[in-house]
Amino acid sequence: MQQHIRDFINYLNVERGLAKNTLLAYERDLNGYVAYLADTHGIRTPENVSREKITAYMQFEKKQDLTTSSICRCLAAIRMFHRFMVREGIVKDDPTDLIDTPRSWKLIPDVLSGSEVSSLINGANDKDKQSVRDKAIMELFYAAGLRVSELVDLTVDRVSFDAGVVRCIGKGSKERLVPVGKKSLEALEKYMTQVRPKVLRGRTCDALFVSRLGKKMTRQSVWKLIKFYAEKLGIKKEITPHTLRHTFATHLLEHGADLRSVQEMLGHSDISTTQIYTHVDKERLRTVHKQFHPRG
Repeated sequence: MQQHIRDFINYLNVERGLAKNTLLAYERDLNGYVAYLADTHGIRTPENVSREKITAYMQFEKKQDLTTSSICRCLAAIRMFHRFMVREGIVKDDPTDLIDTPRSWKLIPDVLSGSEVSSLINGANDKDKQSVRDKAIMELFYAAGLRVSELVDLTVDRVSFDAGVVRCIGKGSKERLVPVGKKSLEALEKYMTQVRPKVLRGRTCDALFVSRLGKKMTRQSVWKLIKFYAEKLGIKKEITPHTLRHTFATHLLEHGADLRSVQEMLGHSDISTTQIYTHVDKERLRTVHKQFHPRG
């Protein structure tokens, strides 16, 4: 089925205009899916795939300790793939028709408390060029709720200090303006005026955040620096760049922001994606009640 996958990814690229990272994720998910069908069930052609085999694959992924969001994304890719093959006349039936998205598996994302966010950001102590850059990165993550891909793709011209906003390109090449607070702007200005020019040493690079070699930072390097500061400070929670995005949304809602505004700032096309953060807030309230109520 590899040729069908290539044709499907090309269709998503040309006709649907999906982002490069989304295409890579879909291709990776589908390659894992067809490898499982071949290795476990001996299925190598699409007409032999059944609903039961797809459900078995979802259970297999769950046993691999994949996150619920990853499993849901994989199922979305599989569903689109089979619908594509039906439209193309490759097969007659879609085996995903009666499969429900495993929403009951959905896990509430980890978020940081206000003190944990402050500790994480202040862990970059401004004593050298790298820590000044790292502090600006973490301030911006928390201030704007960016995806890691959006952060590394930011260019210098997309930061407006006068307006106090950053202009980022999200999924599906959709552009949005996100407000940035005073502390983040101060950290960005210090990085851009005192550090970035020294790192580049006359070289040109459009990327806002650059490595010590003067090149655009990768998503992997940003993940590593977040992990480094979390471990340095002894924060026990599993922290990733996406944790700061989750924390951004949760703290806004906790302090009275409306769901539609948070949806727009996060760049979610569907408000149901944003609604998970209302569940986070309810879970926090339950935790507080259990901890402090005499009969909790």
